[in-house]
Amino acid sequence: MLDWKIDSTWTLFLDRDGVINERKMGGYIENTDELTLLQGVPEAIADFTSLFSNIFVVTNQQGISKNIMTTCNLIEIHSYIDVILEKSGGKITKYYFAPELKSDPDSTRKPLPFMGLKAKEEFPEVNFEKSIMIGDTDSDILFGKNLGMKTVRIKTIEPIKIEADYTCLSLMEFSKQIAHL
Repeated sequence: MLDWKIDSTWTLFLDRDGVINERKMGGYIENTDELTLLQGVPEAIADFTSLFSNIFVVTNQQGISKNIMTTCNLIEIHSYIDVILEKSGGKITKYYFAPELKSDPDSTRKPLPFMGLKAKEEFPEVNFEKSIMIGDTDSDILFGKNLGMKTVRIKTIEPIKIEADYTCLSLMEFSKQIAHL
């Protein structure tokens, strides 16, 4: 049982692919036709919306630098997610994305803390010690740890080298877990 004493002063950070929507293994979600939300995600995010002060999505999107998709495509995908979530009462405060290639020396990609620091700059009430990062890869977990957050791993086929503070199978499972806190 988690004993993190989560209340409305906490902030939630979410990875996108593999956490909110199905990952396209070996590729990129290029448009809304390719996007499928994972089961229970709208309901879980609705639950999180009533608990957390802010919910941010932090996502690496090097498909932009590879010219596979555009920033406009990405914004359309995020707007589409918002429409679905709002129907269930959920809301993402803001999406942050890193378009750079993994090899870019000036990268803002996870696990580097840039997107979290940008969120704190724009939303000064963010306290990383009262924040949770939920992701499905080691870079997501390292991102959270690098900023002093609690970390939750959504278990997928990704190999695990970095242990999270808590592991579960879905956002809905985590939502049910913290509903009892």
